[in-house]
Amino acid sequence: SAAAQACSWLWLRSDPPALRPAVPVALLAALHLLQLGFFFRCLHALKVGWKVCWAKSEEEDEQRHMAFLSHDISMLRLFETFLENTPQLTLLLYVILRTNKAELSQGLGIGTAFLCVSWSLLDYHQSLRSFLQDKYELSLGSSIIYFLWNLFLICPRILVVALFALLWPYGVALHFPLVWLAMFLWVSLQGTDFMESSGPEQLYRAMVAVILYFSWFNVAQGRTLYRSIIYHGFILVDSTLLALAWLWGWAPSEEYSYLLPVVSAALPCYLLGLGLRVTYYKWLHPNMQVQQEGGYDEVDASGGSGGLEFRSFLEPDLVNRRMQWLAQTQFSLSQPARQHFLNGAASV
Repeated sequence: SAAAQACSWLWLRSDPPALRPAVPVALLAALHLLQLGFFFRCLHALKVGWKVCWAKSEEEDEQRHMAFLSHDISMLRLFETFLENTPQLTLLLYVILRTNKAELSQGLGIGTAFLCVSWSLLDYHQSLRSFLQDKYELSLGSSIIYFLWNLFLICPRILVVALFALLWPYGVALHFPLVWLAMFLWVSLQGTDFMESSGPEQLYRAMVAVILYFSWFNVAQGRTLYRSIIYHGFILVDSTLLALAWLWGWAPSEEYSYLLPVVSAALPCYLLGLGLRVTYYKWLHPNMQVQQEGGYDEVDASGGSGGLEFRSFLEPDLVNRRMQWLAQTQFSLSQPARQHFLNGAASV
């Protein structure tokens, strides 16, 4: 919660004055100290959205302002999901396995939590695409495949971590920092440029490293095929070692007889997720039609460049560099959009 609030505060401080809410700085600081910054952002976005909808504003600037606000909220929700909700889900699963008891409400809660984690990734992706000019929005079928592949990749990962903790609870206290450190170094080597200064950038990299402990998250521009292969290969080997460690120390009993088939299904589930991801980018990606027509293509698909342009405000100085950088990590932008922007002023 503190990390997400810190990011929210840093973003507000770096935004141009025209993008900031009309609230005293002291009050904004107090809200973030009280862990209410994210809640305030949601209220502010509702206020802007109400103005756009009920006033039927036709100004593109207002609509794009709303898109920028919703993207910030989506990004913060993603951080909250992997820094708070996913570890809590792993802990809850561990407790249920330890006690071998589960109420119906707990089972429903775990199932809902898995769905929410995958949904947060889909919501982030859809929100990011809203900043692109002439975009092809995700179709219902593509959205379902995107949702399912993340679900099938995340479920086995959380399961094997909980099972490993079941036999070696203190081992997780060693395993997580080691994998997190490897992911942090990997992110640092890719040269992220998300925050306004080096100090906050390290915070961002640390948060992304936590996400990478559970799920793939693109952080650098360029072709991601080889980076994705390296990441999924590492996670597959690491998760397999955790599962084998559990099998090695597990004493078979009727009480836990159901765990063996569950663990046996984890690998096919992960491979199914990888297969769905390949299917998505090869046949169901919404940009495939544009690619065939000679248009743009997404970085994750082929890394090529095309005619895609990043959305901007009507006033050229009101460009959010943070959002531009995020779009550049996911999409191939046209040359004008590749200019480096400071937050609030273009750097020529």
